[in-house]
Amino acid sequence: MKSIRELYRIGTGPSSSHTMGPRKAAEIFLSRHPRAAAYEVTLYGSLAATGKGHMTDVAIIDVLERSEMPVNIIWKPDVFLPYHPNGMKFRTLDAMGIPSDEWTVYSVGGGAIEYEGMVREGQGEIYELDTMSDIMAYCERTGRAYWEYVEQREGSGIYDYLHDVWEAMKASVERGLNTDGRLPGPLNLRRKASSYYVKAEGYRDNLRSRGRVFAYALAVSEENAAGGTIVTAPTCGSSGVVPGVLYHLWQSRQFPERVMLHALATAALVGNIVKHNASISGADVGCQGEVGVACAMAAAAASQLFGGSPAQIEYAAEMGLEHHLGMTCDPVCGLVQIPCIERNAYAAARALDANIYASFTDGSHRVSFDRLVEVMKQTGHDLPSLYKETGTGGLAKDYSQMQRK
Repeated sequence: MKSIRELYRIGTGPSSSHTMGPRKAAEIFLSRHPRAAAYEVTLYGSLAATGKGHMTDVAIIDVLERSEMPVNIIWKPDVFLPYHPNGMKFRTLDAMGIPSDEWTVYSVGGGAIEYEGMVREGQGEIYELDTMSDIMAYCERTGRAYWEYVEQREGSGIYDYLHDVWEAMKASVERGLNTDGRLPGPLNLRRKASSYYVKAEGYRDNLRSRGRVFAYALAVSEENAAGGTIVTAPTCGSSGVVPGVLYHLWQSRQFPERVMLHALATAALVGNIVKHNASISGADVGCQGEVGVACAMAAAAASQLFGGSPAQIEYAAEMGLEHHLGMTCDPVCGLVQIPCIERNAYAAARALDANIYASFTDGSHRVSFDRLVEVMKQTGHDLPSLYKETGTGGLAKDYSQMQRK
């Protein structure tokens, strides 16, 4: 598996696969061809279907226009390239408009890009073990925690990076809580995080606690929808779940930063296992790979914070993902707003429940996390494409008719 630095990416929303990935690809292509007469970019499949709502064209044009040369975007939502649903073809054009070079690349989720015939971009494989079962057995055999395995493989310098991640997560919660108004786009959704927080303060302890979790997760998701700075955890569309849970536990329990960074390491290990063995791309496996994986990460982090054993942490993560199996990715109007924002808040609450449930057990259960990852991958590939970030099925279907009801 790769470094967790490739899972937690600090960047701008609203979509890691539709905004961050294409922006990165455009930067690479521009560095290779800084003096072309013009550029042409063809977007395929899910990337084209919801690209306008996800600001894919804006991300690409912002980069390529640095050359001060024309940029043309071609949309082909009905054409799916075989390697991945989020395909792009970059072309340079000469003064006569004739293509001179081209590059086909794919945005595979979490801001990462790949192209055929390559090893995934970024650092090399640094994790010797890449399944939860093997890592859990190692931890039980050596007496180490999951975060200690991360430290062992990444080096102690990983905590400097996780410090930056944690600061960015906290900042995104606090910005979101202190910002009102409407979100960009035709849905005219109003931000809710600040009002949820105010209402939560009027309740007794249990409801106040749950209301705060909702508020914190909403705050980050709304920041993402507005194109603000967030941390992929594991994606932009699911970026509210992990910080929503961890910010709440940090505020309510006053855990020291050292402990919070250990929880972030544990969460990242869970997300990395899914990314390596299946997918975190909504266009590939649906929202189960985004919000479902984020819930598993947050559940594992919460269990870590409350002293869960390796088996209990694995069980909490398994439940967080299991109960999102089959979740479709059906963004209304191609925006990362409905149902994405509410899903983050609800998944944050589910993550806390998964931790509590696992804490009542000794960690023993029938379906392993690794088996669940296999099932999630197969389930995602069995889903029709209209339920995988194309904006054509599920809640996104016939939205104009829904507006009239």
